Amino acid sequence: MFICASCQRYLSSTLIKLRYQRLWQNVQFHTPPGLFYRPKLNERREERLEGVKLDVEKIPPRETIVTIEDEDVIKERYQTQLQMEDWREQKISLMQLPGIYMKLSKSNLTGLVVLTTLMGYSIASGPLQLESLLWTVVGTGLCSASANSINQWIEVPFDCQMARTRGRVLVRGVISPAHAMTFAIATGVAGTTLLATMVNPLTSLLGAANILLYAAVYTPLKRLSIVNTWVGSLVGAIPPLMGWVACTGHLDAGAFVLAGVLYAWQFFHFNSLSWSLRADYSRGGYRMAAVTDPDLCRRVALRYSLAMAPVCLLGPVLGVTSWWFALDSLPLNAWLAYLGWNFYRDADFKSSRHLFHFSLFYLPLLMGLMLINKKSHDSSTEGRDVAAGTVQ
Repeated sequence: MFICASCQRYLSSTLIKLRYQRLWQNVQFHTPPGLFYRPKLNERREERLEGVKLDVEKIPPRETIVTIEDEDVIKERYQTQLQMEDWREQKISLMQLPGIYMKLSKSNLTGLVVLTTLMGYSIASGPLQLESLLWTVVGTGLCSASANSINQWIEVPFDCQMARTRGRVLVRGVISPAHAMTFAIATGVAGTTLLATMVNPLTSLLGAANILLYAAVYTPLKRLSIVNTWVGSLVGAIPPLMGWVACTGHLDAGAFVLAGVLYAWQFFHFNSLSWSLRADYSRGGYRMAAVTDPDLCRRVALRYSLAMAPVCLLGPVLGVTSWWFALDSLPLNAWLAYLGWNFYRDADFKSSRHLFHFSLFYLPLLMGLMLINKKSHDSSTEGRDVAAGTVQ
């Protein structure tokens, strides 16, 4: 069988383009006997071309005549083309690694974790030691990076289905899963070791517990039950406890005021965020309250928006802050309650975004007020001895 060179190029390009069409079962081309090709498609799509024949009768003849290649040769070229499209070599320069690791660590979330840990250290009643504070920040940041990296490593098959997470480095294949897991293990071991040796063992234990809770409980639970939101709130409440323990060497009632603020904040912050991302979470198969029980999502957001005022009252009651903090925080809590009510009543995109955006400003403002109105303490000898004994 002989065809011209231009016809051969046309036929080859047609075979490649058929991969991107969805009408596999209906495409039929007629050809003279002897010219028949059935390419093997990508196994992931589980699609096949049945009876594909090529029509060359209407193509005008050319002067240059060539012999068509064997079917096996065409098949081999086609499969090579598919492999070139689906696979590429991972080339990472040393200059790219810091940016990749920051994305793998979810730098914004890790920054928030470190900030709340700093606030726990600053508001605690123990003595402030810069060396201890520095190691606390570094160790906590490494623990957070480890937990977030494991989270992304587990959720690659689901992140690729969501527009919000489709650009993550593991989804795009920027680094290999083995590389990501190696980074997660290295940062987790380094973070907990630094906290145990340079700060105190209790802080290290809290850091390790948070990695375990986030990666091994919260992450898989996201696809099983809406209880994941409550578990995630516990994860967010642990960093200020780590800061408090790093400063004082022990836990007391004042530490749980900060933990309570972070625990309650998670609900109206995340529920308002997830409301506008319901379609995305549904595509990814995540069981969030905004997807499976919208009414509960709105009620919980309102409930914890209203609960922030009494939680703030615990600060002066337990001696963490002065009573001025309860007064100064009233405008913030009143506006939060108003936005929470709007979200509960309207349950639309606008009200959810207003509540979410305000929650981003609410937490640092409230923490700043707590720091300004921090109640001065005379450190006990026992507290000084504990802090001095853990940092040499």
